[in-house]
Amino acid sequence: MQGAEIKLPVVTPALARILPFALFMGFIIAGSLLPEAREWAGWDLRHLFTLRAAAVLVLLAIFWPRYTELHKVALNRWQTALAVFSGLVVFLLWINLDFPWATFGETKAFDPSGVDGGIDWMLVEFRLLGLALVVPVMEELFWRSFLMRWIDRQDFMQLSPGNVSPRAVTVSSLLFASEHQLWLAGLIAGFVYGLLYKRTGNLWVPLISHATTNALLGAWILATGNWQFW
Repeated sequence: MQGAEIKLPVVTPALARILPFALFMGFIIAGSLLPEAREWAGWDLRHLFTLRAAAVLVLLAIFWPRYTELHKVALNRWQTALAVFSGLVVFLLWINLDFPWATFGETKAFDPSGVDGGIDWMLVEFRLLGLALVVPVMEELFWRSFLMRWIDRQDFMQLSPGNVSPRAVTVSSLLFASEHQLWLAGLIAGFVYGLLYKRTGNLWVPLISHATTNALLGAWILATGNWQFW
C-alpha cells in the first residue's frame, strides 16, 4: 500500500504578494505590544527588526517562482537613471517633510548603542540591509504589483501596469502613506513609485528607486545620528 500523497495548498499570485507583507506587519504589531524596554526576558528587543527582515526574506525566497515580473532584470540606461534619480528626490523630501502635522504620533528614535556605549554596528548593519534590500522588494510586490493593479482588476496579473487607473494609483498611495509615520513623505513616495511602475511597466524601476531612497536614508542617518528616522 502506497502512502497517501501530501498536497500542499496552492499559493495564488495574490497570496504570494500578501503573505510577506502581512508577516512584516504582524511583527510590527507584536513589537508594539511588547514592553517599552531594550530587553525583554533576556532578549534584546532591537533584534526584532533583524528577525522580521529574515522571516520576510525566507517567504520571498519561497514564493520567488511566483514573482514573474522580477525574473528578468531588463532596465535600459534611461530607466536606471530614472530609478536612481527619483529615489534621490524621495530621500531629500523624506528628511525635510518631518513636520509635526505631517507625522502620525510621536517619533521614537532607534537606539543603536551597544553595552559599551558605542554603536552596535552589527545591529545597524542588519537594520540597514533589511531596509535597503528586503523591504523594497516586499513592499513593491505588495503595494504596486498587487494592490495597485488589484484595485482595478481582481485578476491583477492580467492587467498591464500601463493601464492602471489614476484612481488605483491614488488609493494605493494613500494606503501606502498610512503605513508610514511620516505620512506626507510616504504619500509622495507612494505616488512616485506608483507612477514609475505605470509609466515604465517594469517593477524593477520603482523597486530600485525605493531601495535607493532607503539606502540613502540609512547612510544619512548613520552620518548625522538622526535615529528618529529609523
